[in-house]
Amino acid sequence: MTYDASAYGRRIADIYDATVTELPTGAAVERLAALADGGPVLEFGIGTGRLALPLAARGLSVAGIDASPEMTRELRAKPGGEAIPVTVGDFSTARAEGSYGLAVLAINTIFALPTQEAQVDCFANAARHLRAGGRFVVEAWVPDPAAFRDGSALRLLSLAEDVVLMEAARLAPATQHMRTTRVRLTDEGVRLLPANHRYAWPCELDLMARLAGMALEHRWADWIGSPFTDDSRAHVSVYRKAA
Repeated sequence: MTYDASAYGRRIADIYDATVTELPTGAAVERLAALADGGPVLEFGIGTGRLALPLAARGLSVAGIDASPEMTRELRAKPGGEAIPVTVGDFSTARAEGSYGLAVLAINTIFALPTQEAQVDCFANAARHLRAGGRFVVEAWVPDPAAFRDGSALRLLSLAEDVVLMEAARLAPATQHMRTTRVRLTDEGVRLLPANHRYAWPCELDLMARLAGMALEHRWADWIGSPFTDDSRAHVSVYRKAA
């Protein structure tokens, strides 16, 4: 099946902010603003602007790359969204104008790329956009095959009086792929939100960074800077391009 980088945004754009709530935006913005060291900032998978808009409100120059015109329209509809330049394209290869002090790829979006080759290309693309000494920040979950029973899992993500969100997943360990479908139940009906992932362990991402001429500078368990340990289920990794 041919990879369609725009498919995810096409299905979820209108309810993305209400559905994807994993990102602690305030803490992420605080951390990224400090790492940007004055910017400018480029966000891969800028989406609806949940990071880009508050970063721009701090006075940082922010641009983005996103494959989904629908997600970009949601960004444009928000106050300040029209002022943020967005290149529509696959962020593993698309080129935005300019040179940046910080590139960001948050909310597990590195795993949306379907192959190891595409993920390697993404790190190389980030490095091409960074000035000497610039940083690339990747937020992702740590793979946990033990959480699956017979290769499958079903979990409740959120429960409220007006909306229930669940996720069904199937694992293919031999190829490091995970197929998921989020099920959103409301009074208006059922929305099915499929997404495929090619997951990778932190050490594999570290090697991708080295191939792109970057080295690991920091790794935390979350955006507030908690230590990354054997028990951490997610990581925020900061890679720095050689000066």
